[in-house]
Amino acid sequence: MSVIVAFSVTPIGVGEDVGEIVAEAVRVVRASGLPNRTDAMFTTIEGGTWDEVLAVVRDAVAAVEARAPRVSVVIKGDARAGEGRLETKVATVERHLAGGPS
Repeated sequence: MSVIVAFSVTPIGVGEDVGEIVAEAVRVVRASGLPNRTDAMFTTIEGGTWDEVLAVVRDAVAAVEARAPRVSVVIKGDARAGEGRLETKVATVERHLAGGPS
C-alpha cells in the first residue's frame, strides 16, 4: 500500500510574508525521510500507511502553529497498492504529454 498526501499550511495573523514560517513545515517533511516534493501550492509526501504520512503532516502543522496564532490546513490524500507513486504518477502524465503510448 502507498499513501500520497498533498497538503498546504498557511499561517494566519503573521502578515503577508509567510515563506519563512512555511519553510518550517517543509523542513519537518524533508527530515521525515519520506519521498516528498514541494511546489508553489502544496507539499506532497508518500508513505506506506496513513498513520505514517499523517504523523508527518501533524508535525509540520505543529511547527507552523509554534509561530502563528492560527493555521489553515488543506489536505488531499490517495491510497493505492504499489510504491513509488509520487514519481510514477507524474511520469505517466509526462509520457502522455510527449505523445507516448496510452
